[in-house]
Amino acid sequence: MSDVILCECFARDGLQHEEAFIPTATKVDLIDRFARMGFQRVEATSYSNPKVVPQFADASDLLRTLPRREGVWYKATCANVRAVERALADLDAGHGANEISLLVSASESHSMKNLRRSRAEQWQNIADMVAASQGRFRMIGTVSVAWGCPFEGAVPAESVLEDVRRFAQLGVMHVALGDTTGMASPVTVKKLVKAVHAEVPEVTVVAHFHDSRGTGLVNYVAALEAGCRYFDCAFGGVGGHPAKVKYGGGHTGNVCTEDLVSLFESMGVSTGIDLDALLETSEACERALGRTLHSRVAQSGLNPLIAARSEAANG
Repeated sequence: MSDVILCECFARDGLQHEEAFIPTATKVDLIDRFARMGFQRVEATSYSNPKVVPQFADASDLLRTLPRREGVWYKATCANVRAVERALADLDAGHGANEISLLVSASESHSMKNLRRSRAEQWQNIADMVAASQGRFRMIGTVSVAWGCPFEGAVPAESVLEDVRRFAQLGVMHVALGDTTGMASPVTVKKLVKAVHAEVPEVTVVAHFHDSRGTGLVNYVAALEAGCRYFDCAFGGVGGHPAKVKYGGGHTGNVCTEDLVSLFESMGVSTGIDLDALLETSEACERALGRTLHSRVAQSGLNPLIAARSEAANG
């Protein structure tokens, strides 16, 4: 049994940032690698409008050819009722995702920029999507810019708490708190995660940090110390906003899977990830994108004390 549950986001949150289309077969191979190496949750694709996010024009083709591993949740992002209907059609055809994500923004400005709807309009959209889903998926709510908005600055914690409550009222019992442009600090992470646990204890918190300012790893440790056990990450630290919907500057990517796994394992926190496959998979992700990615561990190797600790435990 692992101590934490990691969701590998390379194939969805990671690839939405890529302007060049990645072949469907390459995506399928990588997603299957992620599942085989121990990820219990994998972002597989998005039912996005291909005109807005062309990277996921192959969503149904990908899911149709994707091998499935027992016990793995394969997530597809849905933006509206039409997307949920597409997800249901694929499910009825026998190859759908078993988890879908629903997104709100904690600030009005980010909602208009990223979703092209006011917060009130988006919450109605969420309610319609939940109704349309017919209870056939595990649903993951996401609150973007939970620790700060690139347009409005500070986001009140009470606003985020209210969003979590609204998800719970709709039956969405897993909610990701997103540090979308890297504004969180360990202090603010602990404060918000503890507040959600205290005020909406029935909800499972998922931590989703971007490493825009190099604080992703310390924020994940803070979330862990605050009681969070679900974490999102992406090989090579890829990702960010969709290629055609830009906000925030500089590095926008996720926290590197390689670095997070190495850190947690060096702390004695079991991730359930096959460490022998970790760097091989990291290389496969770099080959898929044709460039060196951001992981320090990919360049320097796993912390050697992890192997020493494992040998001592088994010896």
